[in-house]
Order: sequence, then structure tokens, then C-alpha cells
Amino acid sequence: MSTQRLQRRQVLRHIGSGLAASCALPGLSLSLSSSSHAASPPWPGRPVRLIVVYPPGGVSDGMARVLAEPLSQSLGVPVLIENRAGAGGSLGMDALARATPDGCTLAFSAISPLTLHPLIARVPYDPLRAFAPVASVMRTPVLVVGTPAFAGRGFAELIAMARSQPGAVRWATSGVATIGHMVLAQVRMQSRTDITHIPYQGGGPQLNDALSGQFEVLSTNVAAQQLQYIEGGRFQALAVGAPARIEALPAVPTLAELGFEKANRDSLFGIFAPARTPAAVVQRLNTEINRVLASDTVRARLRGAYNLPAGGGIDDFAHEIATDRRRNRELVAGDRSQFD
Repeated sequence: MSTQRLQRRQVLRHIGSGLAASCALPGLSLSLSSSSHAASPPWPGRPVRLIVVYPPGGVSDGMARVLAEPLSQSLGVPVLIENRAGAGGSLGMDALARATPDGCTLAFSAISPLTLHPLIARVPYDPLRAFAPVASVMRTPVLVVGTPAFAGRGFAELIAMARSQPGAVRWATSGVATIGHMVLAQVRMQSRTDITHIPYQGGGPQLNDALSGQFEVLSTNVAAQQLQYIEGGRFQALAVGAPARIEALPAVPTLAELGFEKANRDSLFGIFAPARTPAAVVQRLNTEINRVLASDTVRARLRGAYNLPAGGGIDDFAHEIATDRRRNRELVAGDRSQFD
């Protein structure tokens, strides 16, 4: 064999090995010669890291762990939870943005770090280009309650009180630019009322102050403890932010039913990957997550924590994110002072 032919064969063998290694995607293998080469393992091939952008022990963290267990079974590798809390989820999403886009690092988050926080403050990532939406997981309804300080009955009386006594009605949320704050901002804008915002930084102090009547109204995610206080007569359920009335409170209308369509907000949570993650990997993840969400066991766990199962295609999730971003941009532009 001539030296030229030998060199050419060595080059082709080197190219073929490189291509086979670079194409280790789900269900895809590549061989350019009949001779046997060591094949790269199919994706994922190693444990998947799931960054939860909230503290351990909360409802969101619990639901991420519910999802991780069956997802690890379907992928054939461990799905390891890593909590990266802070800045309303922005710290965890920044860690995702910096991760290698190989499908082995994902994040579980509400969509607000992409659709709201960048409109209010500087974030260390590009919310439009740093992430690949994978799949929506759940919706968490918002509950609006009257505390012992609220003397009225029903949402209409709340608005009437706010109109007759500007600034007298105090409405607490878990912080500026949270979903509860967005509900309040939309109500204030549509009703043209002056309602005083009381932002908190934690659920414990907020709930204690609500029970002692330090403010008239509280907007919070639906949870077992708040429902117990409603059943016991300590809170009055005024409205919910959800696509429809929730099973736990069938007599309580949605904000849309009350005429506040734009205020009818809930928290949408999902799984994200870094931008430039291979499309085949993202699609495989979407398929597996939807399969997990279809499980009766997982759906029961979600509903048991008063969350609504979501799911659907990648494009559906991307559309939800774009819609929420546009709606938030309009709200912030309409009255920027509400978020300072």
C-alpha cells in the first residue's frame, strides 16, 4: 500500500471516530466504516443535575423531587436535585445559563425569572437567549383572602372600600415582582384604586401578620395551611387566580369571573435547559416529562399540593413564556412606579 493511500485511510478513520463521538444523541448512532470502533454512550450517559431555584422544603422543591424520581427511571440515570435559591430564582437560572449545553444540567423554575424579573431589575443572563424551554410542569393558583382586618364581604366590597378610602386598604404579598404583586398591580390599574402594597420577604412573618390583622388583604399561593384558616373562619376567601375554580374552593370565583381578566394570574413552573442544548435532547426530555406528568401517581401528588398539572409541547411552553413576558411588559410600562 502506498504511503499516500495509507495516510488517506488514517485521516478518514480519524474523522469517522470524531463524528461518532459528537453524535451521541438519543437513539442515534453513527458508523462510517465496517470496522468496529468504541461507540460513545447514548445521552445522557451520566447523572442529570436538576437545579431547583428555590430553597429546600418548600412546595416547589417538593414538586421537583416528585418529578425527579420517575424521570430518573425513564432516563436510566439518577436525577440529582441541587437547590440554588436567591433573587426570586434568578441565581439558579444564572447557574443554568452558565452550564454546558449537553442536556445533563436542567433547572426547575417558575417562568418569572424570564418574563418579569428582567423588566424590574438587572439580571446576569439574557432572558431571551440564554435558555431553551423544555416542558411546562404545573400551575400554582393564587389565592386572595381577606384577613380579620377586612370588614367587608366579598371582592366587590373590597374594591368599593378601596375607592371610598384611597390608601386605606393594605394588600400584602410575598415581595415586589412576585405573582401576588402582579395580581395586585393589575387590580389597582383596572379598578383605578389606591391600594397600599405591603411586600414581605417570607411566608412565615407574612402569615402571622395576616392572622393578627396587620393588613386587610393577602395574596399568596394556595396551600393547605391557608385553606385551614379559611375553613376555620379566620380568613375570607375572596378570589383565586387560576384557569378555572379550584376543587378545594368550588364556591370561590376566579378573578376573571369577577371581571379582572388580566389579574387572573397563576404561577407557571417548568423545566429549562441551557441554550444550544441539542434539539433531539430537548425533545426527548419533553417527551419523558409529559409521560411522567400523565402518571396518575404524579398527578395525584400535584393536586394534593393544590397545583394543577400542565404539560404539552415545547412550542406550547415557549408561547406561554412569550405571552407572559408581553403582558408583564405592558403592565410595568403602564405604571412603573408600582415596582420601584
